Amino acid sequence: MNLVIVESPAKGHTIEKYLGKDFKVAASFGHVRNLPKKELGVEVDKDFEAKYIIMPKSRKTITYLKSQLEKADKLYIATDFDREGEAIGWHIVQALRLGQSKKRYSKNQKNAIAKIFRITFHEITKTAILEAVKNPRDIDMNLVNAQQARRILDRLVGYKLSPFLWAKVAKGLSAGRVQSVALRLIVQREREIDKFVPTEYWSVEATLSKKGQKDQNFKAILIEADGKPFGELEIKTAKQAKQILVELAGAKYQVAAIKQEKKPQYPFPPFTTSTLQQDGYYKLKFSAKKTMKLAQDLYEAGYITYMRTDSTNLSWLAINSMRKYISANFGEKYLPAKPRVYKSKKAFIQEAHEAIRPTYVSNEKLKIKNEK
Repeated sequence: MNLVIVESPAKGHTIEKYLGKDFKVAASFGHVRNLPKKELGVEVDKDFEAKYIIMPKSRKTITYLKSQLEKADKLYIATDFDREGEAIGWHIVQALRLGQSKKRYSKNQKNAIAKIFRITFHEITKTAILEAVKNPRDIDMNLVNAQQARRILDRLVGYKLSPFLWAKVAKGLSAGRVQSVALRLIVQREREIDKFVPTEYWSVEATLSKKGQKDQNFKAILIEADGKPFGELEIKTAKQAKQILVELAGAKYQVAAIKQEKKPQYPFPPFTTSTLQQDGYYKLKFSAKKTMKLAQDLYEAGYITYMRTDSTNLSWLAINSMRKYISANFGEKYLPAKPRVYKSKKAFIQEAHEAIRPTYVSNEKLKIKNEK
């Protein structure tokens, strides 16, 4: 039997459908280890060594995973493909006390696990899962250490600065690696706003229509008067604006020229995590938390690719699938000669991911319980 460990039962259920009877999929229910709550948990003088403990909520889970491991010949860690997922996988291995050796043994020493396999995928589809199982790798300690560095910094900043805030400012306040810096930026911006001195200015706009066609009008903005551009005109008071209106009231107007130009309208780039959250708010009034929860559900059900990404890249397999769908359903005239490729401005670790997209462009309806 091959044991596959993922974070959530929903994700596990979807993956299990694509694997054969030789595979058992179990969930860790997220992180299984963390720094202790009642102490710093970081040995600063010992190269920032972290003291991890198995979380109380995870003790039964670890016991269950150990019991399943005793029946297994191979262990596959299939947590999410990012820093956090890599760290969760590493913590699972440590909690199961398998260490980092090349040979793993279960408690009764009867079943030797030849290797711990790390498998990753951008989407939960049959093709992606089977391809991942065919091409496993080791746990990437660079990703694990990147996550640990963030976690340790969170603990050091929060544990050291929060008590200072309680003593000097007010009880219940908290400091954080990200929130404290963000708060400073907000304060700086607010101070700039407070210093701003508003200046009164006016603009003049006319609603005009062609003679004999009063039902068809258009608007024109005053940009020049007596040879002076609007910038130099400087209508600073209501009195000045009214005087200009009096002068313009009896004037005759004519269209001096008509200029037409074509402006190409480009499609928006594929979704990243941040643009997905922004659209979730602007179009649906969803909070970032709600958007990510729904995206997580869709990902685990196999409907979209991984939802935590900074990348606007799309796989060529996905692009070709979309092009075939457009050609078959809308016609060749809607199919561009070449696919549009978006380049990200910065390269992050998450750049290895694809953008967020539907796994199958042909899906027109969700087949999950919480469809809404």
